[in-house]
Amino acid sequence: MRKMNGEEFDELVSFFDSMARTEWLSWVHDTLKEKTGSWEDKNVLDVGCGTGRLLLRGADEAAKLTGIDLSSEMVKASIQNFFLHNRSEKSEFVVGDACDLPFNDASFDLALSTCVMFLLPEPELGIKEMIRVLKTCGTIGMLNPSEKMNQKEAFQYCKVHQISGFEQTAMLKWANVSTRRHRYSSGELSALLEKNGLFDVEHYEVLDGLAIVTIAKK
Repeated sequence: MRKMNGEEFDELVSFFDSMARTEWLSWVHDTLKEKTGSWEDKNVLDVGCGTGRLLLRGADEAAKLTGIDLSSEMVKASIQNFFLHNRSEKSEFVVGDACDLPFNDASFDLALSTCVMFLLPEPELGIKEMIRVLKTCGTIGMLNPSEKMNQKEAFQYCKVHQISGFEQTAMLKWANVSTRRHRYSSGELSALLEKNGLFDVEHYEVLDGLAIVTIAKK
């Protein structure tokens, strides 16, 4: 499986920013934030932060918000979004690789990754890095496509929930990429995280089971 590069995402900033603001992904982001608990006074990392929309949800609570993305244009968009929301002072965005995070060990209270780990040729490498930079007793929160995710099931979901236009296009593109990358069952995710020392692993099916929100402790 080929590793994607930052330039491939540079031209998709507008698409991913719009996708992050769709009703269905906004709801999933809200669910993920709720399941990770309070961000009050926490140092939060988002691996594959895109345009920073997920981190903005905790801007009033967290002590510091850090985003890293392979795409320099995504990082620029994140910086701009935080500036427009008057949250620049507590944020930092850097260009970097999910499999080689430029942070010290035990730097963060909460590490997030949505729609990213499944893209990596070896997702375990990215997960190991998230764990490395997480403090003891810290929390990991992830969103990944489930085994059920494919274009047929995604289209059916859109039909049932009357999702159309760009919202449907974005979901179908996610489904298409998922079938060519990695999809997971809850059991596979639990085994992967527990193998690497995490515990209290919990899964929450979202989008009628097309995707899984996973929360775990270090």
